[in-house]
Amino acid sequence: MTDLILPILFLFVAFIYSSVGLGGGSSYIALMAIFGISYHIIPTTSLTMNLVVTFIGMINFWRNGFVKLDLILPFLAASIPMVYLAGIMELPKDIFQIILLFTLVMVAVRIYIFHHLRFSFQLTGNQKWIFIISLGGLLGFIAGTVGIGGGIYLVPLIIMFRLGSEKEAAAAGATFIWVNSLVGVIARAQIGTFDPQFILPLAGAVLLGGFAGSYMGAVRFTAKTIQQVMGGIIILAIMFLIKGIL
Repeated sequence: MTDLILPILFLFVAFIYSSVGLGGGSSYIALMAIFGISYHIIPTTSLTMNLVVTFIGMINFWRNGFVKLDLILPFLAASIPMVYLAGIMELPKDIFQIILLFTLVMVAVRIYIFHHLRFSFQLTGNQKWIFIISLGGLLGFIAGTVGIGGGIYLVPLIIMFRLGSEKEAAAAGATFIWVNSLVGVIARAQIGTFDPQFILPLAGAVLLGGFAGSYMGAVRFTAKTIQQVMGGIIILAIMFLIKGIL
């Protein structure tokens, strides 16, 4: 039953998110957590979905000149080693669940609380590099362990700390997610957690939903509204994880 329902849900999520230019990686993870998918393949599956969903958006950002290499390369330099190291680690189930729970709670906080904040900071030279290395490394570790690409955190923080415009931040986020997801998939394939029989049908569903949503464009809802509505899936997954841990 899961083999039938999960691809349909993934297609629906990809359609909704891509209609407003979003990826929705945290929702895929939340759905897998709700359906009790093995923790061994949740990160690999999510990273593969990230590769599919963000590829077209990343290419469009590059073609339109919004990608600033001096902005994204330092973040990637800090994140890539952490993605790989985290990807080849075989964490115990309880540790994985705790990290995933913390990550989804932070996503929910980002969607429902910090989305409304409109303050900004100006970083000096040393502060900027400390911020980039710390954030890049942390998001790389999260991507490698649980499979969330980190764009939902990276994009608003780039804007908040005046490192780039909204378009440049979105371009950096898409590139960051895609590169780190590729590294994460390679690392996890090396330890044998890539299950093509499970992953490929989901990737196909996401690809189809992403194309359909991108074609139709933003219909009646804004990106903010969609994130808040789909955030309900994340909250439900948080409840399932808490129940499983307790």
